[in-house]
Amino acid sequence: MAPLLNPPEVSRHDPAAAQARLNALRAAIEQHNFRYYVLDAPSVSDAEFDQLFCALQALEAAHPEWITPESPTQRVGSPTYTTTFAPVTHAQPMLSLDNAFTEAEWDAFATRAQERLGRNTPPVFAAEPKFDGLAINLIYRDGALVQAATRGDGQTGEDVTLNVRTLANIPQFLPDIRPSLLEVRGEVVLSHTAFAALNAAAEAVGDKKFVNPRNAAAGSLRQKDPRITAQRQLQFFAYGLGTAEGLPLPESQLALLDWLASLGFTVSEYRQLCDSRAAVLAYYQAMQARRTTLEYDIDGVVFKVNSRAEQEALGFIARAPRWAIAYKFPAEEAVSQVQSVDFQVGRTGALTPVARIAPVFVGGVTVANITLHNIDEITRKDIHVGDFVTVRRAGDVIPEIIAVLPERRPADAAAIALPRVCPVCGSEVLRVDGEAIARCSGGLFCPAQRREAIKHFASRKALNIDGLGDKWVELLLEHGLIAHVDDLFSLTVARLLTLPRMGEKSAQNLIDAIEAAKNTTLPRFLYALGIREVGEVTARALAVHFGALEPLFAASVEELQTVPDVGPVVAQHVYTFLRQPHNIEVMNNLIAAGVHWPKPAPRAAALPLSGNTYVLTGTLSTLTREEAAARLQALGAKTSSSVSAKTTAVIAGEAAGSKLTKAQALGVPVLDEAALQHLLAIASA
Repeated sequence: MAPLLNPPEVSRHDPAAAQARLNALRAAIEQHNFRYYVLDAPSVSDAEFDQLFCALQALEAAHPEWITPESPTQRVGSPTYTTTFAPVTHAQPMLSLDNAFTEAEWDAFATRAQERLGRNTPPVFAAEPKFDGLAINLIYRDGALVQAATRGDGQTGEDVTLNVRTLANIPQFLPDIRPSLLEVRGEVVLSHTAFAALNAAAEAVGDKKFVNPRNAAAGSLRQKDPRITAQRQLQFFAYGLGTAEGLPLPESQLALLDWLASLGFTVSEYRQLCDSRAAVLAYYQAMQARRTTLEYDIDGVVFKVNSRAEQEALGFIARAPRWAIAYKFPAEEAVSQVQSVDFQVGRTGALTPVARIAPVFVGGVTVANITLHNIDEITRKDIHVGDFVTVRRAGDVIPEIIAVLPERRPADAAAIALPRVCPVCGSEVLRVDGEAIARCSGGLFCPAQRREAIKHFASRKALNIDGLGDKWVELLLEHGLIAHVDDLFSLTVARLLTLPRMGEKSAQNLIDAIEAAKNTTLPRFLYALGIREVGEVTARALAVHFGALEPLFAASVEELQTVPDVGPVVAQHVYTFLRQPHNIEVMNNLIAAGVHWPKPAPRAAALPLSGNTYVLTGTLSTLTREEAAARLQALGAKTSSSVSAKTTAVIAGEAAGSKLTKAQALGVPVLDEAALQHLLAIASA
C-alpha cells in the first residue's frame, strides 16, 4: 500500500476527523523513519517527509492534549529493529534539530532565543554546513576510542565500532589528553566521487545501486564485514560533543570546533561566526550557491548559539536543543508521478524519450518534463508510466529521474516501448544493435530533420548550391517557401522577392546557383541524401560499385555489404533509408526537377587503380588535394587520411608532416607531385 503523503484537510471543529488525520500522519512518519534509518531505502524525498512532519507538529500544536511520548515529534529517528549490531544506550541523548525553511521561521527561532536569554539583541551564532549523512557518536575513554554507535532513536543506537575503526580520518587515540570520558559527535558521509565509483562497481556486477550518497554511507557503515566498510572511502566530520568528563572545554561553539580539529578530527572548513541577521542570511546564501561545487552533499546550514554558556541556559525540548536550528535549502530532490512518456525527434533523427510528470517544485523551479535519454536508460531504471519517481535538480543541472519507488507502483503502471515508426513523419524507426540511440529513417522528409537535411544537401561537398548558407535556409523555412530539399528546385525569383529585404540580384544569383547544382555526380547525390554513416568515401564506393540508382535500390543488406567500407551497420542504414516511401518520393521529385549526373560509371574491377589506397599530405602546386583525391577515386583508388602498412603509396607535397614520417618508418612508397601526375596520366590512358 502506498504511504500516506498528503492526508486530507479536516475542520478544526471535527475532533474525530482531526484525530484520524493525526493517527494517519504518525503512521506514515513511522513508516518513513523505518525505511530511512533502518533500511537505508527511503520511499519519499526529504521535502515530502518535512511536509508530513510539519503537518503533524501543527496538528499537535492545535491539540496539545493529544501529544504523547511515543509521537514522532517527541522522539529522534527510529527504534533499532536490527539484530545485526548490539544496542548501545547513549550516556547523553543524541537529539535532532528543528528546521527552518523561510526567513520568517529563522527570525522566529532567533527571537525565541533572544527572549529566553533576556538579551536586548539576538545572540551570536556559529554557522556550518549541514552534512547529509549518518550521525555517529564516538566514545573515548582515557584518550582511546573504545566504542562507536549510530544515533538510532536518540536514546539507543547500534554498535558499529569495528566498522568505524576503518575510517581513516577518525583518530584511534587522542593526542596529549586523557579525558576519562569524551563523546565526539559528527556525521559520516560519502563523497560524490566515491559514491559514483561505488555505484559503477555495483552496476558492473549487476548489484542494486544506491539512491544517493547518504543512503550509501549508511549502508556502508552498517555492513557485517568491516572489510567492506573499509573499501567505501567514508569520511567523518565532527560537529559537537556529548558527555565530557575530566577536562575543561572551550567556551564557544567555534572554539570547540577548532579544538576538535587540533585533536585530529575533520571539521568543516566553512565554519563561520555570524554576529547579525544580515550575516546569517549572507552565509546561508553563500553556502547555497556553493552547494553544487562541494564534494559532499549538504541540505542546509546549521546555526548554533555560539556561547556554550548560553546554550546551557537555553536547554532542550523533547527532541531538539533550543539553541540550534537547521536552516534547510530548497529541496534538490522531490517525488512525482510519471503521467506519460513522449518521444521527441531531434535534428539528426534521434528519438529522445521525455517523461511528462506531475509538476513538482524542486531545485528552485517547477519541473514537469524530464529527458530520459534513450530506451536503455528507461530499461535500466525500470521506469513505467504511472510510477512514482525521485526527481533531482541540483543548481542549474538538468532535472533527472534518479530512482523509481517500486513499492508505490500502481497496479495499472504501463511499460514503455520504443515506437516502431517516427511520431513526426511515420517513417520506420531504426535502432542498430549495439547503439543506444534509435533514429527516424525519414531523413529527407521528416519535418523534425528537414532544417539540417537541407543545409547538408546544399553544402559544398554535396550538391554545392553556392550561396545557400544557413541563414538562407532558415529564412526560406521560416517564410514557408520550402519544406523539403526538392522544394529548392521550384523556387523562382518572384517567390524569393517576397522575402524581407530581398533584392532582385541576390534572388537571381540564388536561382542560378540552384540551377547549376542540378548537374552533379552520383557520389555527390548519394552523399547529399544524408543517409546516416554515409560520408563522401562510402557514397563514392556505393556509386562505383552499383553504377546507378536502380541496382542500389534493389540491393539487399547482404549485397550492400560486398561494397568496400560498407559493414552491417552502414548497410542497414542504407537499406532502410532507401525503402521509406517519403524518401523515395523526394528523390523522384529531385530527378523530375532535373537533377542529373553522367552515365553510370564502370564497375570498380574495370578501373585501373582499383584496390589501391593512397594518402595525400602536404601542399600540391598544380591541383588541390581534394582535386587529386577526386581524380584518384575516379580511377578506382581509395584515399585515406591515415597511413598504414596496407597503404599503396603516400603522395607528399610541400611541407609534408607526420604522415610522411610514418610512411618512411613503415617502408610505404612515397610519390612526389611529378610522380602523381605521371600515375594519373598512365592510368587514364
